[in-house]
Amino acid sequence: MTMLIFGSLLVVIGVWAILSRKDLIRMIIGFTIVDTGVHLLIVAVGYVKGKTAPIIDAAVSSAAPAQAGLEAVGKVVDPVPSALVLTAIVIGLAVTGLMLAYAVRLNKLGKSTNIDDYEEQKW
Repeated sequence: MTMLIFGSLLVVIGVWAILSRKDLIRMIIGFTIVDTGVHLLIVAVGYVKGKTAPIIDAAVSSAAPAQAGLEAVGKVVDPVPSALVLTAIVIGLAVTGLMLAYAVRLNKLGKSTNIDDYEEQKW
């Protein structure tokens, strides 16, 4: 429950940082905060109290592997949310790097990171 609240709080803070600031670097930091909050929300939704990681080694006995396997499946959590978060961390890092490279390029050309200074580049 705490992770849900903290993740939601991070999403709200990040959206506020994106929408209330005109500086590109602060907007990128806001995006990163939103990204982290979404990761926490996904992990909080995928967490089940009392269950373990989906590594089946000692839980499956050699005597009756089919029945022991079914019992082990009931004791583990779904690995999909964890895999999604790991993938999202990598993608978020790449997107953040791309945004920072774009902000550095704009700063070199226009000598500013304020988005109001680039009115001519809007569609």
